[in-house]
Amino acid sequence: MSSVFTPPYCAPEAAAAQLRQRGFALLSGADVSDWSGASTESLMQLAASWDDLPPDAYLLDGGRYRFRRHSCFEWSSEGLRLAPHRAHWQPVQYNALHGGLERWFDPLQPQALENPALEQLLGSMGALCNDVFGQPPEAACWFVEAHQFRIDTKHGIGRPTPEGAHRDGVDLVAVFMVGRNAIKGGETRIFEAASSAGQRFTLSEPWSVLLLDDARMVHETTPIQPDTPGHDDESTKADPNHPSGYRDTLVLTWRRRGFQGPLQPATGES
Repeated sequence: MSSVFTPPYCAPEAAAAQLRQRGFALLSGADVSDWSGASTESLMQLAASWDDLPPDAYLLDGGRYRFRRHSCFEWSSEGLRLAPHRAHWQPVQYNALHGGLERWFDPLQPQALENPALEQLLGSMGALCNDVFGQPPEAACWFVEAHQFRIDTKHGIGRPTPEGAHRDGVDLVAVFMVGRNAIKGGETRIFEAASSAGQRFTLSEPWSVLLLDDARMVHETTPIQPDTPGHDDESTKADPNHPSGYRDTLVLTWRRRGFQGPLQPATGES
């Protein structure tokens, strides 16, 4: 039996203050719907787009358990703009496994991009970021990366964070739990970057969200494995019709200083 720790949810109106005071906040799925204005129907339709994610071709641990899409946005007082498609890039100091690589993932599909729930989630998150970091709404511009992740257990263990405990090199991280199916594990662990203080909990409620001040908090999620008896047998792994467990998340990262990218070499005489 694996232990399940209940997330310490707060009310949406308390989220900004808790982020400033503690570096993190959690909202329940029902509160996310009310807070963002996204209807249950729209959120369910958005969740269905996770069924068509291509494999992550960049996993350096040799795994075949991660599927993803990635798109970028700019959010300001002028509204939300889909940015030109670009590579996802992180420095080695934030991602020891995949840092320094330009990783090109397929973009979010129209089914997701045109769903009103996505724009509503982004709008609510942008207003929250302005509040937390004291940005005047008329002057703020946020650079947002949206990642659709599916971690599955078709081949056994799936690792939501193969790079281990990490920060992302942004201002704020939002991890939305889209859905869990036939798995055990997947415990979220967060720690203060400046001390050993931490918390652990299991996100399971659809559209509940973990919000993190990335400069102050380190995070990771433990591996998942199937909870279906016999799924580890080679015969069931080879059967494409055998259901596999999975964990779906939407990760939104918010940054004020532009998108992360490789440093350009210096020019001129040396």
